Amino acid sequence: MSPLNDHQLEQIHEERKRQIKKAALKVFALHGIAGTKISSIAAAAGISQGLSYRYFSSKEELYTELVQDALDEAESAMGHIHELPGTPAEQIRAFTCLMLDPDNRLSFLLIRQVQISEEAPEAAKRLIEQHPPEKTIERLMPIFIKGQKEGEFYEGEPAQLLLCYFSVITGLMLQESPYVEDFWIRQADVLMRMIKKP
Repeated sequence: MSPLNDHQLEQIHEERKRQIKKAALKVFALHGIAGTKISSIAAAAGISQGLSYRYFSSKEELYTELVQDALDEAESAMGHIHELPGTPAEQIRAFTCLMLDPDNRLSFLLIRQVQISEEAPEAAKRLIEQHPPEKTIERLMPIFIKGQKEGEFYEGEPAQLLLCYFSVITGLMLQESPYVEDFWIRQADVLMRMIKKP
């Protein structure tokens, strides 16, 4: 068997790193940084603890990288919301479904931990400070105001209506679904009744 070339070694390295990050996201999201040990992450990833240190020097470094990844994903979604097809109500509904997607729940929980936890690494806190929740509301305002002008959304202060709406969405994301995993996403139309006229 011939030795692996640099490209193959790099692929193996990146795949192992993804494996560790996927396991770490779940462990951190469920137990927080204070309740997580590198050995727990290694066990969840199916690797030795020593091997995990070849990829991340500490759990704080890994945690902060996961926070950066989560923020990058959120930023990407926000950057494309104006490109979503349909009316303003359809765009807000699509964004709601994206937020409630079970695949995004762990990343959201991680971000939420940084916002409320004193144990979060300072580097992770600085990242969160660059992406305050108010920024999301500001970016959705033009779509919402357009929907109000077109008669799709209720009248009222757009920032307040959006804040109330997304506070409910945030609360749902923090909870386990009482039924099937995608229960909340199936309730998007029910949730939209808070802001959308019949």
